[in-house]
Amino acid sequence: MRVAILADTHAPRRWKACPPRVAEHLRDADVILHAGDVCTAGVLDELAGYAPVHAVLGNNDGPDVAAWGAPETLELDLAGLRVAMIHDSGPADGRAARMRRRFPNADLVVFGHSHIPMDQTNAGVRIFNPGSPTDRRRQPHGTIGILDIEDGEVVAAPIIPVT
Repeated sequence: MRVAILADTHAPRRWKACPPRVAEHLRDADVILHAGDVCTAGVLDELAGYAPVHAVLGNNDGPDVAAWGAPETLELDLAGLRVAMIHDSGPADGRAARMRRRFPNADLVVFGHSHIPMDQTNAGVRIFNPGSPTDRRRQPHGTIGILDIEDGEVVAAPIIPVT
């Protein structure tokens, strides 16, 4: 299973339409995860044109994103991998342990908010932030994440520059 992961698209200020370099990766996705700060539900509809979408609410998301169906947290099974999602995972110090306590059954926790790409394993849980494809802040590139999952295991997890 191929999973495309986005966060912090911040439409319409930063995301007017799906950037072509993002779309290249969405075309191959079996499912798309959005870790919040979509800002307008139209982005989720646009992403759903590529693959089924699961999203969580970010601190900048309005009622239309909630009405679309995005909860504050989400737990799902992707090809046998137990995935949890949340937008804001809190301060960097103690993050993995905090996510392990919040989602005790998760193999992987996907989050956003910081716009800082990250893939770490600690405290018995893998935590993954794809960064932002459109609002890189102090990062050298806008980024998305891709997960390749086989039999409940992540076999590849590149964070891909798209700007």
